[in-house]
Amino acid sequence: KCVYLTFDDGPIPEVTPWVLDILDKYGVKATFFCVGDNVRKHPDIYQMVLDRGHRVVNHTFNHIQGIRFWTKNYLANVEKAAEYIKSDLFRPPHGHMRFPQVVGLRRHYRIIMWDLVTRDYSKCIRPEQVLDNVKHYVRNGSIITFHDSLKSWNNGNLQYALPRAIEFLKAEGYEFKVF
Repeated sequence: KCVYLTFDDGPIPEVTPWVLDILDKYGVKATFFCVGDNVRKHPDIYQMVLDRGHRVVNHTFNHIQGIRFWTKNYLANVEKAAEYIKSDLFRPPHGHMRFPQVVGLRRHYRIIMWDLVTRDYSKCIRPEQVLDNVKHYVRNGSIITFHDSLKSWNNGNLQYALPRAIEFLKAEGYEFKVF
């Protein structure tokens, strides 16, 4: 049994170092879907992710949704992020892309989606519900998405759910894999 623990939208100094410490505490490696502009602004935090042995992935430069942009502009934003993030993997913010964008991206990237979004970023759910999302929906091979972002941090969801989710998954016999 295995899962892929992923984090979207960082790296940022307020949250990412804490996430890295939690992962170190439990001996877990994860995949970080990084926003290029955050990497540009916080190269030291990005380097921490790399130095601790985690995988980094392109998540656009400005966290833009493909359906709101012409293909040419969307692909240019992805390539701008690639100046900062060296990866052959890509995840579209919010999972939204136009078909020509998918075709264009597949020439250079393997697109990684998810099957379990914890909703840690939501103001509408409590921390316990974030953990319950993991417990109820995880299955063998799940790609679990948390966020190393202020939205998930400021509502307390990440701090509560992440360590408990890791403990639950380990107790259930899951192995943590990285792309």
